Amino acid sequence: MRLTQEQEELRSAVRALLTQHHHYSAWAPLTTQIGAAGLAVPGEYGGAGGGARDVHVLMEELGRSLSPLPCLGSSVLTVGALLATGDREACGRLLPGLAAGTSVGTLAWAEQGSWDPEAIRTEAVPSFGGGHLITGAKEYVLDRPGGVDVLLVAARTAHGVSLFEVAPDAAGVRCEPVVTMDETRAQARWLLDGAEGRPLGVAGDGGRHLEHVRDLACTALAAEQVGAAERCLELTVEHARNRVQFGRPIGSFQAVKHRLADAYVLVESARSAALGAAFAADEDPVALPRAAAVAKSVCSEAFSAVAGEMIQLHGGIGITWEHDAHRYFKRAHGAGELFGPPARHRARLAAGLGLTTH
Repeated sequence: MRLTQEQEELRSAVRALLTQHHHYSAWAPLTTQIGAAGLAVPGEYGGAGGGARDVHVLMEELGRSLSPLPCLGSSVLTVGALLATGDREACGRLLPGLAAGTSVGTLAWAEQGSWDPEAIRTEAVPSFGGGHLITGAKEYVLDRPGGVDVLLVAARTAHGVSLFEVAPDAAGVRCEPVVTMDETRAQARWLLDGAEGRPLGVAGDGGRHLEHVRDLACTALAAEQVGAAERCLELTVEHARNRVQFGRPIGSFQAVKHRLADAYVLVESARSAALGAAFAADEDPVALPRAAAVAKSVCSEAFSAVAGEMIQLHGGIGITWEHDAHRYFKRAHGAGELFGPPARHRARLAAGLGLTTH
């Protein structure tokens, strides 16, 4: 599994921009100069017409820098959900802005601590005019300071789970920012009380669409975790070379070498799993659910382990605000739970193989 020369050039361009611009100031140059927000958007809707491997490159670089940019929520979840519905009117109206980065979207989906469609209890009942009135609460919604422009909501109807477009400022809609351990990834809780929603695609197909979007999201998040874990390892190796104890760099001690070597194996194993999911998304959709579950499980645990080693091998400075180690550790914890913890995805794998877990 190898990336193309164009994708490696994309990596270099993204890394250069993220180095020059910090935090949310990078959004404008990334979207206007590189088209980062529209990598997975078909050309007919103003995007680059790329695939999961292009998104993989972008997410790896965003992970390295712990970027707070809304690519995961907008460019992966929202774009993926719109395309999955096959609603050409909504795609033609919403995707050009999302691809250009002039609008930012999010998908309000999780309930009761779960991203499984079966857990959705938010209800949508028909209203006059062909719309629906939606009532319920959505958790762990990826957000950004200043809010979002496009809000998609998963709700249960008489036909099953369906997707709806809801105006973020509509009557009966309220957004509550939540305090998260990982301050670099904004999240919110959305409350809907009889909010007007426009149905997207075929009624009752939302559960199937959400399962596909979850696989795309896990694939993109796995790439982000690989990029962040790789950066943790780089910083730790640099520290081991420069930190002197007993008259020699601590990296020269065999015990430290072994721990760094183990961390390297974890990073490279995670990279293989993440790339495997990206290749499956582009070339073998039937294999994507399994590949995405593997990637989410492997990359979550690898990132957590490497971030933990980063703190351990940095010593006291690793738990201070002056060093980024604690930020990577918090991102690892938050990303590990997002879209379901590793155990949940291993259970998916076991179910697909006809096995049971305890």
